[in-house]
Amino acid sequence: MLKKVRVRLPVGRPRTTPGAVAGDKAYSSRGNRAYLRKRGIKAVIPEKRDQAANRRKKGARGGRPISHDPGLYKERNTVERLINKLKAWRGIATRYDKTPDSYLAGLHLRAAMIWIDDLVKTAD
Repeated sequence: MLKKVRVRLPVGRPRTTPGAVAGDKAYSSRGNRAYLRKRGIKAVIPEKRDQAANRRKKGARGGRPISHDPGLYKERNTVERLINKLKAWRGIATRYDKTPDSYLAGLHLRAAMIWIDDLVKTAD
């Protein structure tokens, strides 16, 4: 998914590397963190309790504790609420569309519906 990131700027070509990636504890694997580190992206992912316990059990060989920014992690909630709004549409939640193109078209359609709904709410 990170390969498709395009952050538009006021001038110039879009950025393809986000400053940080926030994820829940399910994405705290060593492989995910190594991938983000290799691309120079800050990982805002809390460490699982069992991973932290294993690291501490190894002592000095276990490495350094994972740095975690709680402020950035709280902002992840905004993205999760959007995903829940997208999944409110049955076609997206069930992945009924078989081809990637039709699924992406459904995502775009649902996102446009959410955007229009938000415009109507702010106009009232």
